[in-house]
Amino acid sequence: MKDETTFPETLQEAIKYFADEDRAFEYMKLVRWPSGKVSCPRCGCEDVSFISTRKLWTCKECKTKKQFTIRVGTILEDSAISFDKWICAFWLIANAKNGISSYEIGRALGVTQKTGWFMLQRIRLAMQSGTFEKLSGEVEADETYIGGLARRMNTKQKRKRGRGTGGVGKAIVMDCLNVKARCA
Repeated sequence: MKDETTFPETLQEAIKYFADEDRAFEYMKLVRWPSGKVSCPRCGCEDVSFISTRKLWTCKECKTKKQFTIRVGTILEDSAISFDKWICAFWLIANAKNGISSYEIGRALGVTQKTGWFMLQRIRLAMQSGTFEKLSGEVEADETYIGGLARRMNTKQKRKRGRGTGGVGKAIVMDCLNVKARCA
């Protein structure tokens, strides 16, 4: 059996390894700030102090002395889900050859399907952008309607669809893009 200092290689080992809340916290801290220097998500200042009893930092440069946690400005923000469940969800999604459903995540982690869906959407967003940080600054959004042309539909489908070129009977697709990331 492996000792506790080696990094887990399987899901079962990861569940045991990250069941310790402090170990999961330190791992997420390393993921968020790989250099080891904690910085304020609002101003970028590295002059921060750690409050260990509440596991948060206070920025000394911000005028209001704002406090922040690891989650602020990331896909984990506004989530009460513990780090051990997030880490295991990352593991499941990254290692699923043909994808994974929110039902599977819910069953595997012992959460509801709705929570599994929430986690799945957030993790997919992080995988697309290549970072755990949320879209910020100037963001472009656009939508379109996807569906068949009226001239290729039979009479019954045309009546069901309605008149005009609007989105009746079509699927809505929306896309968001961080302008700063595109221009860089």
